[in-house]
Amino acid sequence: MTGPRLWAIVGATGTGKSDLAIDLAEALREQGNPAEIVNADAMQLYRGMDVGTAKVPMGERRGVPHHLFDVLEVDEDAAVAWYQPRARAAVEDIHRRGGDAILVGGSGLYVSSVVFDFRFPPRDAELRERLERELETHGTAQLLERLRILDPEAAARVDPRNPRRVVRALEVLEQGSATHGAALPERPVLWHPHTRLIGLRVDRAALVERLDARVERMWDGGILTEVGELRARGLERGTTAPRAIGYAQALAQLEGSLTEREAIAQTQALTRRYARRQVSWFKRYPDLEWWDAPTEAATLLGRVS
Repeated sequence: MTGPRLWAIVGATGTGKSDLAIDLAEALREQGNPAEIVNADAMQLYRGMDVGTAKVPMGERRGVPHHLFDVLEVDEDAAVAWYQPRARAAVEDIHRRGGDAILVGGSGLYVSSVVFDFRFPPRDAELRERLERELETHGTAQLLERLRILDPEAAARVDPRNPRRVVRALEVLEQGSATHGAALPERPVLWHPHTRLIGLRVDRAALVERLDARVERMWDGGILTEVGELRARGLERGTTAPRAIGYAQALAQLEGSLTEREAIAQTQALTRRYARRQVSWFKRYPDLEWWDAPTEAATLLGRVS
């Protein structure tokens, strides 16, 4: 044994990552290893976003400590540069206590920022303030056009509906840095030497059926009520949370611009597309072990690296 490990359990949404993470932590703890779990799902950072993110309820966590869940309000920004140092600090704290850290989630850039040597360009408050004034005066379209001239690839990647992303891309470029572009380095290097990457996979047809049913359960399970409560806490003031898949559609239904059937169908289509993107992202990880879901924790531990 070479010291505490970092596990990362990744894959498309709906493949059972959270359940496996708890099973694995429980199995390790039975062996005397005080393993703990660290969140790598951007939307599960938010307090109150439970139904639409399939967040494991407190009563179902089987006594396993969970970190970086429910740490942001819905009107706050979730950003990977904010997340990375906090997630790594959580991992290091778990290791100091002698346990394995289990990173679990499907937000590819968030996972990558922890497991690989990912560095982010510095921030410049004065430059950012100037760009935000320009945004207020001239609008997103003008800044986006400038970004297209300076870095067409970055402009193609950035979401034109998210002015914050446009401003950040220009902030980075104007400091003389290349945009990280939410992409993996060509040859990613592990941050922690004792890392094991586990990918869960489900046959595409079966996964689509599972995801469609899950969205139906979100509506049956009260996502409209949840979104109504989150609106009172400033959901619509946020730049990240209100755009989450399922939440944007529930908001549209509450506002009357979508029927319930339309909201569900749109969420299903976006979830299927998101799952495909997740698989494409994680396929690029070197040394990722793909396992068919469901996978037993004991089976993983029988092949410890």
